[in-house]
Amino acid sequence: MSEITTELPADVTGAGPAGLAAAAPLLDRGLEPLVLEAGPLAGAAVREWAHVRLFSRWGELVDPAAEKLLAPTGWTKPAEGTYPSGGDWAERYLQPLADVLGEQVRYGARVTGVSRTGRDRIVDADRDSQPFVVHYENADGHEHRLFARAVIDASGTWSTPSPAGGSGLAALGEKAAADHITYRVPDLKDPAVRARYAGKRTAVIGSGASAFTALAHLADLAKSADGQGTHATWILRRGISGSTFGGGEADQLPARGALGLAAKAAVDGGHADAVTGFRTDTVERTEDGHVILIGEDGRRLDPVDEVVVLTGFRPDLSFLGELRLGLDERLQAPVELAPLIDPNQHSCGTVYPHGVGELSHPEKDVYLVGMKSYGRAPTFLAMTGYEQVRSIAAHLAGDHEAAERVELTLPETGVCGGAGLFDEPAAAEETGGGCCAAPATLTIGAAPAPAPAASGGC
Repeated sequence: MSEITTELPADVTGAGPAGLAAAAPLLDRGLEPLVLEAGPLAGAAVREWAHVRLFSRWGELVDPAAEKLLAPTGWTKPAEGTYPSGGDWAERYLQPLADVLGEQVRYGARVTGVSRTGRDRIVDADRDSQPFVVHYENADGHEHRLFARAVIDASGTWSTPSPAGGSGLAALGEKAAADHITYRVPDLKDPAVRARYAGKRTAVIGSGASAFTALAHLADLAKSADGQGTHATWILRRGISGSTFGGGEADQLPARGALGLAAKAAVDGGHADAVTGFRTDTVERTEDGHVILIGEDGRRLDPVDEVVVLTGFRPDLSFLGELRLGLDERLQAPVELAPLIDPNQHSCGTVYPHGVGELSHPEKDVYLVGMKSYGRAPTFLAMTGYEQVRSIAAHLAGDHEAAERVELTLPETGVCGGAGLFDEPAAAEETGGGCCAAPATLTIGAAPAPAPAASGGC
């Protein structure tokens, strides 16, 4: 890398948890970050699920390098054993951290393309010595560009939810029924949203933490004075097995286990019916304004008023098209990371801590981090992202020993998700338990969980 290139900043896309966490260790090592955030504030995506409570505690949601930056400002770290909502996380941690970074965070800056200066993806000659060129647009549509020594894409996957269709494509009629469909956990504390679901029949499609949260919230609504008649139809693409509701009391993240148990209680209490082995093929609107879901096998479910699609997310790779990425053909995650998180092979959604080795691409000094690094795989933990960016910052600073060192231990037992063994529920039950742990220095302990109906997130 030329001397000119090393003097350039490292471009970080996204001022969410992983993006801001990337800026902190870069600064700590004397490197300059420049964070481009499409939204008007830090944690713009997190703020869209401000009503959802995370199943990680504050002690697992604050990055050590970021805390070091915040300490001189008089910032007070929230009680480590308590569970924040998405809104708490954004207001009490992400925004103060972005404020400390000051002009190193640019808001209203949507990245539209990244390449090597003077080199499209075809050209080999002198490629690695050229700086990156990053194109971005402001909210008013004005175009800009900057040059960078490295690219750390922490833009997440929130903007690209997966559709209801079991094939990965939108079901026939799904777009036409858009006014009856949401791809987010409804905020039932919002009066307008509450009125939309109160006393109605709602189909919830999905099998992960978000679906658990939606089921628990709808069950609470059904038990309230203004929610009589509220009922959910829970639609799973696989069968119900011992692992369907996650780790339960055995989960090393207690709130995550409690969340699965709350979803089970919604079914056991009669507030939700489970439909298994159902892969949505068609969304049909009726003349009286209801929606009927039709499966690939021809099954027609009873009409519902609303549909909540929580089938996961997928990465937006459109603005990275001129870079040489090495992505797994199934998960769209880095090829070295994909086997460790593949839901077709693993029964839990966690993976041992990893860093620059698993996140590298054929294009030198390009990294997808945070939620985006998992591609389509489920159940990402914030702590995983913090470990990722710590390792990458060390590598960019030339401290390869620190880059390769593991400094985190993650819980083994967790919520299962993704495709998994949905055609073999018995096999899924047998594989059950935990996966992928590694020795390290930071260990998660147990603590009482919050009210399960308010839990969710990562």
